[in-house]
Amino acid sequence: MAVLMGGPSAEREVSLSSGRECANALREAGYEVVEVDCGPDLAARLAEIKPDVAFNALHGRWGEDGCVQGLLEWLRIPYTHSGVLASALAMDKQKAKEVYVAAGLPVVQSRLASREEVEARHVLPPPYVVKPNNEGSSVGVYIVHPGSNAPRLAETMPEVVMVETYAPGREMTVAVMGDRALCVTDILTEGWYDYTAKYSTGGSRHVLPAQVPQQIADACMDYALRAHVALGCRGVSRTDFRWDEARGLAGLILLETNTQPGMTPTSLAPEQAAYCGISFPELCRWMVEDASCNR
Repeated sequence: MAVLMGGPSAEREVSLSSGRECANALREAGYEVVEVDCGPDLAARLAEIKPDVAFNALHGRWGEDGCVQGLLEWLRIPYTHSGVLASALAMDKQKAKEVYVAAGLPVVQSRLASREEVEARHVLPPPYVVKPNNEGSSVGVYIVHPGSNAPRLAETMPEVVMVETYAPGREMTVAVMGDRALCVTDILTEGWYDYTAKYSTGGSRHVLPAQVPQQIADACMDYALRAHVALGCRGVSRTDFRWDEARGLAGLILLETNTQPGMTPTSLAPEQAAYCGISFPELCRWMVEDASCNR
């Protein structure tokens, strides 16, 4: 078994953490594991290792957007998580939204715009959010408030970005494991749930199951499973929501689906699995048994 981790994306450190935790859990579950810090020589290394399964613990571009999935298909190595198409769709936020809309799922207004256009004027009425169209972990997110000028974007931002209407309210998430939505987590933070809040000690607090009306919990579970199916996901995914309590069910908005959610024992998806009675080694074992290719 090869655990793929690291890689060149902005989420490299998160991936290394996920990979090490998964490797330890898989050893505890009885597997022989080789940890692979992925680089340009990945195909040659996998040809040398000849793993029965690749456990994909990569995050961000290249590892999560269909690229590594395509390499594994070409090498005929079964791998965990979603296949080429679902990975590419989910990583492209605007295309994923088009899939959600076609499936009848609630999203906010959004569009792609050039850096030049975003910096010159308000592309949408404030408040709105500007972010890369193909990054995860809240990398490069700008919130533009009413009364603010058009934002000045960092040089590291891509030439084309997503601009979407800001969705106020509580941050919630649901993990899906195969054909089962696990539960709803309420994510409590001081301010925006950004990269620091996600990965710094004490940056956020997770309440599960979320203390919300049953109608909202049921809707979150239903929407997450429908998003998983609509995108063609496999294995474990996690779908994020914002809920404006004042608007009831109409205030529940689907933000995005992560096909490679964080995989440490305290990450959101494993926390939900543990709540459902599935230990971290058991979850990792299930993912290995679910691995396949040619999808």
